[in-house]
Amino acid sequence: MSNSTPDMASSTDRQATAARLRNLGTRLLSLAAIQSDRLVNEELARADARKWHYAVLATLDEFGPASQAELSRCTGIYRSDIVAVVNELAERRLVERSPNPADRRRNIITLTAQGHRQLLKLDKLLTEVENEVLAPLSPSEREQLARLLAALVDHHGQNM
Repeated sequence: MSNSTPDMASSTDRQATAARLRNLGTRLLSLAAIQSDRLVNEELARADARKWHYAVLATLDEFGPASQAELSRCTGIYRSDIVAVVNELAERRLVERSPNPADRRRNIITLTAQGHRQLLKLDKLLTEVENEVLAPLSPSEREQLARLLAALVDHHGQNM
């Protein structure tokens, strides 16, 4: 971990941290999330991508063509932001936007072959980041952590 903030202290510094802070689950969860988020953002930036790009590409790959409103609901991207994300992806030829035959005022977004290749590249990159973040955990601990985090997210009603 980096020593860039007091919360991101080295292991020797942690020994000087109050026990109630060292053992506070919400604090630990926040610190782990900060570190994970930083690494994900850095690696995606190296690939000229962002988390929202990945979310849209993965959603289209799994569920097929969708309207911008559907993408907003499925990804948790605000409706006001989804247009910009789709524009970026369309400019890169990773998705195609076409009029919805049932309602010509709406667009249908479709993953292109190039978008599918980019998604596979990002899948590999994110797997490498996840392996780095979760390096101290065994495979069964990783599965358990994923189940526990999913339970927290589900309980608090967050869109995954």
